[in-house]
Amino acid sequence: MKFRLLILVFVSAALAGCGSGASDSDLRDYIQDVKARPAGPIEPIPAFRPYEAFNYSAMLMRSPFDRPVVELQALLRSTGKKIQPDLNREREHLENYSVSALAMVGTIKKDGVLWALIADDQGGVHRIREGNYVGRNHGQVISISQAQVEFVEIISDGLKGWVERPRSLRIEDKE
Repeated sequence: MKFRLLILVFVSAALAGCGSGASDSDLRDYIQDVKARPAGPIEPIPAFRPYEAFNYSAMLMRSPFDRPVVELQALLRSTGKKIQPDLNREREHLENYSVSALAMVGTIKKDGVLWALIADDQGGVHRIREGNYVGRNHGQVISISQAQVEFVEIISDGLKGWVERPRSLRIEDKE
């Protein structure tokens, strides 16, 4: 019983100490000063422009992904040589890689023939010479120099025909 009485006395003394109002008089004075100040003007709501609908007028124009009409007509009129890849020949190893996965890393000369060293994206290095094929688009090597390999790819023109596209692999300086 004495223990309960002692706890009650300590709790009531703690509550009495927290409730004294003399220490926050300066705070109450500041709040009254702020409330006594005149209110400032309120800014008006900004004027909103009405929504203007966008009228897409290019719907009737040619798609940017279609060939221009002049180019299509010239392509249909062309009577030049008919290009077509040899689909019956045996494919070479570097034709399994896209050109972006290949890099020229050097050259080597053996028996008077200049060979290019080509690295694939799997870490292998292969040697090629003029006449070999590289890339997935029937690219045949036409010339090799100390700095680059030039080849011609045969790609579809989108109109059931084929066109030649010159490409090259240059040796890269790695620092």
